[in-house]
Amino acid sequence: MRTNLFAITTLSLALSACSPPTSQDGPIPAPAESAAVVDGAAGATASYEAPVDNGMETAYESELLPNTRQLITTGKRSGEGYFSADGNRLIYQAELEGDNPFYQIFVRDLLTGQTTLVSPGIGLTTCAWIHPIEDKLLFASTHGDPNAREKQDAEIAMRASAEPRGYAWDYDEHYDIYQGNSDGSDLLNITNSPGYDAEGSWSSDGQTIVFASNREAYERPLSQAEQRLFDDDKSYFMDLYLMDADGSNIRKITQSPGYDGGPFFSADDQQIVWRRFNPDGNSAEIWTMDADGSNQRQLTDSAMVSWGPYFHPSGDYIIYSSNVLGHANFELFMIDTRGEHEPVRVTNTEGTDILPVFSPSGDSLAWSSTRTADGTSQIFMADWNHARALELLSLD
Repeated sequence: MRTNLFAITTLSLALSACSPPTSQDGPIPAPAESAAVVDGAAGATASYEAPVDNGMETAYESELLPNTRQLITTGKRSGEGYFSADGNRLIYQAELEGDNPFYQIFVRDLLTGQTTLVSPGIGLTTCAWIHPIEDKLLFASTHGDPNAREKQDAEIAMRASAEPRGYAWDYDEHYDIYQGNSDGSDLLNITNSPGYDAEGSWSSDGQTIVFASNREAYERPLSQAEQRLFDDDKSYFMDLYLMDADGSNIRKITQSPGYDGGPFFSADDQQIVWRRFNPDGNSAEIWTMDADGSNQRQLTDSAMVSWGPYFHPSGDYIIYSSNVLGHANFELFMIDTRGEHEPVRVTNTEGTDILPVFSPSGDSLAWSSTRTADGTSQIFMADWNHARALELLSLD
């Protein structure tokens, strides 16, 4: 398995697959080299060196993110939190001490501080979401894998051995998307197909789910060349799909070789934002498209890794994470929705800052960061200065 040249150890502390999946201890995956592009590869290459004086040595964090505090303070690590529609709950993933070394899904009541485990506690989980209208939730899980417990034991043994290890995330074909009640009961597999189905989120009306999958590689015969690409990197066949809320009417909306993932609807459900890895896997850029997959538009061209994008509810701009300032230095940035202005750096605190998410009101931001005392990844939260963001982006 080839790994990216920028392989960031700090990022492996952080998380999951709604943005580039990482191993528990290893680097980001590298999509394999590709043949023809159908609907556009990210226009950036690994040969490009970001200039030293790139105008991004700014210090706007204190203005944009006042009242920063660590939200999750328990567990070995946590991250990738998403707000409920009323802004009163956060669904996220965390790794706790115990017999399962992988992330599980939790819901934090932001008013009372009560935290509830909502996933089965078996296998791997990732990419959770709270239904915008009904008392339901959504996440991806491998708890249906008959070998889930054996894989847990093997992971624990591997960590205990302290043996050097490389990239380990294999896009487990047992990953499916489940929806259930808000307490995690009555889980229903709504994808139920071979291949990695994850990275799902509902539209604001709860009628549509956008998700990422490499199911195509399992659904049709592959040529010898395609099989070699798939064996080398299962993310090469990852594309974005839409489905109705019950899992029916699945339709594919991206066609490019390489990894399309981490999709989210805009607040008005008119657009989708996501990140696209180049086929060679050495860079990723931020893209938007109309909600039906048309009018795909590349917003960044950093030639580095830009990922984890999320719309501000105003629809004026997108926040994301990038290592444009250095391979191991992930900071938050924002860019206008049409990409007509240069990105603006948001964070400047030491540590990895990734997976930013706005509250539905747009006045708070949650993100994952290693700015902790022990350097582990935990979820932080801050107020958000929308007016100042507009000024910095020349949108006021």
